[in-house]
Amino acid sequence: MDLDMLNMFVIAGGTLAIPILAFVASFLLWPSALIRIYYWYWRRALGMQVRYANYDDYQFCYSYRGRPGYRPSILMLHGFSAHKDMWLSIVKFLPKNLHLVCVDMPGHEGTTRSDLDDYSISGQAKRIHQFVECIKLNRRPFHLVGTSMGGNVAGVYAAQYPEDICSLTLICPAGLPSTTDSKFIKQLRELQESKRIDRIPLIPSTPEEMADMLKLCSYVRFKVPQQILQGLVDVRIPHNEFYRKLFLEIVDEKSRHSLHENMSKIKAPTQVIWGKQDQVLDVSGASVLASTIPNCHVYILENCGHSVVVERPRKTANLILEFLALLHSIENNKKQA
Repeated sequence: MDLDMLNMFVIAGGTLAIPILAFVASFLLWPSALIRIYYWYWRRALGMQVRYANYDDYQFCYSYRGRPGYRPSILMLHGFSAHKDMWLSIVKFLPKNLHLVCVDMPGHEGTTRSDLDDYSISGQAKRIHQFVECIKLNRRPFHLVGTSMGGNVAGVYAAQYPEDICSLTLICPAGLPSTTDSKFIKQLRELQESKRIDRIPLIPSTPEEMADMLKLCSYVRFKVPQQILQGLVDVRIPHNEFYRKLFLEIVDEKSRHSLHENMSKIKAPTQVIWGKQDQVLDVSGASVLASTIPNCHVYILENCGHSVVVERPRKTANLILEFLALLHSIENNKKQA
């Protein structure tokens, strides 16, 4: 009896040891694989499904949850060098009956990357419009959300395709002139003067550079293990050449102030959310938008940096929901008047 019990514990221990050892091995040897598994698991846990849509020979990769209903669908555009899964922290706090769509921006993750493509902000807005038509998202006006580079694209989209959207949320959007240089802009100037523009702070190649980028983008100081930093770098390194090309494209004169040049054409109700301690894009951009877009709702988050979606996901989700509820209430009052 004792021997049988011992054998049972040995078998049970061996069964448990296999996944534990696999986890430890992945963490130490293949941290990038662990990060991919993490996103896969998180998508499944939140009910997000990955799909592909084709426009001629161009492929878009996106994730979605829910179906179009009486409330507007929500399309989310991520920032530079990110991907559709960056929105998962927000998705967690949004109702499951909302129709959500998160797309990989042109050239990112599962969406087509081509040397012949136009990666300017207006070029990206055109591609997103093709995606919207592909999945017929504009059968009814939808709510558009964009952060950083994606916020620049979202603002230009709202100006160029006003019939597609009913409302707009811009989170720390790029594409605006600023009266105050951010820490990131100062770093870029120093790199230009020293002719080391290849060392762009948002394109890390080592764990140390990744840690510096996280500090630049976040007010909250996350304690990230060295192995995770290595995994984050390993995931990005194969794409760094593309990121450099894209970065130079979006800071070029054609795109640098695209949102500013188009903001007077934005007629949809607009919400602006910005981290007060943003070191990448100065928070003064919020007042630039508020001074031009009619009835613009601005929310400045204290103790928050550029990575609003990661640092304050619950608050951001609640602000979006409150904004949509306010617009719905205004619309109902107009109908009853």
